[in-house]
Amino acid sequence: RYLMLSRAHRALIRGISFTTRVNLPSTIVHNRLMSTSAARRFIEGHVNDVRPLEVSASKAWWDASVTGSDESFAQKTAIQNQLDAYLSQPAKYEEITAIREAIKKGASTDDDITKRQIDLLHSAFLEKHVPPAQLQRMVDLSNQVEKIFNTFRAHADGKELTQNEVNKILKESKDLDLRRKAWEGSKAVGGAISPLVSELVEIRNNVAKELGFAHFHDMMLFLNEQTYDNLIKTFDDLDTMTRQPFEELKARIDAGIVSSLGLASAKDIRPWHYQDVFFQESPKLGNYDLDKLFASQDLIQLCSDFYKGINLPIDDVIARSSLLEQKGKSPHAFCIDVDREGDVRVLCNIVPNAYWMDTCLHELGHSVYSSKNMSQELPYLLRRESHILSTEGIAMLFGRLSKTVAWIDGMGLAPSDSAERASLKETCELALKGHLLVFSRWCQVMLRFERAMYAQPDQDLNKLWWDLVEKYQGLTRPEGRNEPDYASKIHIVLAPVYYHNYLMGEMFASQLLATIRRECYPGGKPAPPGPLGLVSNPHVGTFLKEKVFAVGNRFAYDDLTKFATGEYLTPKYFADDFK
Repeated sequence: RYLMLSRAHRALIRGISFTTRVNLPSTIVHNRLMSTSAARRFIEGHVNDVRPLEVSASKAWWDASVTGSDESFAQKTAIQNQLDAYLSQPAKYEEITAIREAIKKGASTDDDITKRQIDLLHSAFLEKHVPPAQLQRMVDLSNQVEKIFNTFRAHADGKELTQNEVNKILKESKDLDLRRKAWEGSKAVGGAISPLVSELVEIRNNVAKELGFAHFHDMMLFLNEQTYDNLIKTFDDLDTMTRQPFEELKARIDAGIVSSLGLASAKDIRPWHYQDVFFQESPKLGNYDLDKLFASQDLIQLCSDFYKGINLPIDDVIARSSLLEQKGKSPHAFCIDVDREGDVRVLCNIVPNAYWMDTCLHELGHSVYSSKNMSQELPYLLRRESHILSTEGIAMLFGRLSKTVAWIDGMGLAPSDSAERASLKETCELALKGHLLVFSRWCQVMLRFERAMYAQPDQDLNKLWWDLVEKYQGLTRPEGRNEPDYASKIHIVLAPVYYHNYLMGEMFASQLLATIRRECYPGGKPAPPGPLGLVSNPHVGTFLKEKVFAVGNRFAYDDLTKFATGEYLTPKYFADDFK
């Protein structure tokens, strides 16, 4: 049986169609595979067959994102279909299920690393245990959507605008009509892809129901070792914690907008009057211009110097990356670990301002939490982050630093004049508090919208989106607007049931920073109160390597949090950071 399946796997890797199925009664399979050695053989065979495909898929995705070429997207789609075909084999799913059940019943309990890999593999095969035609259609739709997003440009007054140009208009322009047109232009991508989104939601839900879940949202939470009951309790708690301070902060933001744009009152404010198309980032608060601070800086060199100083050098990552704007390139930012052997790359579209300083630190934070800082002795399947929220937490921990005086001063960027330093300090405190509060409210919208969209996809999603935006972000919907604005957020379509992990990542970041404050400063004494800069402190990199990076995916996220910080994940440290 192993020989037959091995030939099938080799055929798949060569791109040859292979349709023969091997179906043994589950009792026979179960009795045959009740040992650790059987589990290890399955893992070894899986890695040998799948690893080349995963590396090829990563390279094709990188090329497609950098170039936007039809050829690269076609190659990416073809490889993803091969991976899906492999993972959708009924015989393989039956085999991994039998192994996992045997382990759960105590047949092979002597090897935690093997058990962890079997659990992860079972989830991977479960997700793809659906008809191949449905899997292929999902891949095709996702690639169509990604290509539209990557090549889309907003238009205003007959001019094509990059996303950076839209952002610049919203940050700087006093022309109210131009602001509205730029905002509406950026949302136009939602109308272009909403039919594809509807089809994707339907297929994803059908897949989930065939696997025994109520809908796709439930399935994805299960596959990511989360439950909705625990998740919504955390988000309800965060809603309560953040509502009043957010409302107070937003009143200050709105007063600034009224004054800056010459509006009659806060009642006249509409979404395009804010400095971000989704109001997921706080507008400028305070009198010090952080954009001006970074305008003359080499952001890449700053990141290189900083990460080297904390014993997490990144020059090799920078050399492989694509960091500046170019035609056809994805307008977004991401980090990818191509081969789990250290080939880690970052895509950005850098312009020298505060937003991109944060983003560069963030994405390069992902790069240090990768196979680059994990032992090659760790099994391939475990040589990656523990969870979405843990890698986002590390990235957010570093991204936040650009909003702290301690980091700015430590990097030699702070002004020498005492009045300017005082202004910088106040602006940074407001910027960090604004970021945490504004982003937390935005994440409330994303979680609740996605949940409702998959639970009741036939409802009026345009209305639902603005109902939630009004409730949790306090924005006023534009009069008469009835457009699929939700579909203009790329994560809704291409990273489904993902976004809530950003807010949980912020919690993880706050908890890690509290631990770093206790353990990573000279003399065994906690660092003084206030935001940390971490500059030139090699103990930080050593701590993260030993307590977070080195263990890879050996632990579920809550166990990793306990291992690294001594406590399970809790919102209390996040609350401390925005008070």
